[in-house]
Amino acid sequence: GLIAQASAAYYVDDGSRDGTWALVETLSRESSDACGIKLSRNRGHQNALLCGLMSIGGDALISLDADLQDDLSIIPDMIRAFRNGDELVYAVRRRRDTDSFFKRFTAEGYYKVLAWMGVEVVFNHADYRLMGRRPLEALRSYEETHLFLRGMIPQLGFRHSVVAFDRAERFAGESKYPLSKMLSLAWRGVTSFSAAPLRAITSLGAMVSVVSVAFGLWALFIRLFTDVALPGWASTVIPMYLLGGIQLLSLGVIGEYLAKIYEASKQRPRFHVEAITGHWGQP
Repeated sequence: GLIAQASAAYYVDDGSRDGTWALVETLSRESSDACGIKLSRNRGHQNALLCGLMSIGGDALISLDADLQDDLSIIPDMIRAFRNGDELVYAVRRRRDTDSFFKRFTAEGYYKVLAWMGVEVVFNHADYRLMGRRPLEALRSYEETHLFLRGMIPQLGFRHSVVAFDRAERFAGESKYPLSKMLSLAWRGVTSFSAAPLRAITSLGAMVSVVSVAFGLWALFIRLFTDVALPGWASTVIPMYLLGGIQLLSLGVIGEYLAKIYEASKQRPRFHVEAITGHWGQP
């Protein structure tokens, strides 16, 4: 068949505090095809995913979330593409009918903003993908602290293709990925792969300077050639507050980039493993 007999299902427990790990241990005891690894604490979705990608052997692997929303029926198509020479196969959502209007609007807008900023991402693709051994080995050379795998993996190159699917409604429970985490991931994607925000500060500073000079010339013209009295508080307070807000915003953006450099310089490990069950890491 398309799937080799030696294949297995690998589960990464991102430091859960419920009964998830006990279920994974039970599953691995009942089936030799099930393996699991538990992180010592919650390290975030991207770090947990990277742990799985870096720990598994074999010719290829397929990563997906455990919420049962990703369509498993396209896995044979992904494997066929791999056997035809594609070393990366991206599963892409055909539509976003299961999302709310707000999430659909913001998600599609975000992909477009990333593309506008020069960040290479696959539109409507999350983390459901097939990766061959060569891309996996290439990914090991990336030592970034703030992970954004949706931007890192397309940078690897290699021959790739796309398989479309329809995402199902959530099977059970509630999403553990709230809006705050989605916004954090979105901002990480921008600041990890684009210097556009920094360049925007430069452009904004230039625009404010031009406007300030124009305003000064206009005020001088009014003072010299007309009898109109300019209200002093308006011409002073409004530009002051405007410039103060722009400066604080600019410092925040610059601080974000500096914080990334600072955290990367410490070279701390991305995660620690607490427990392993099954033949984890075996091809």
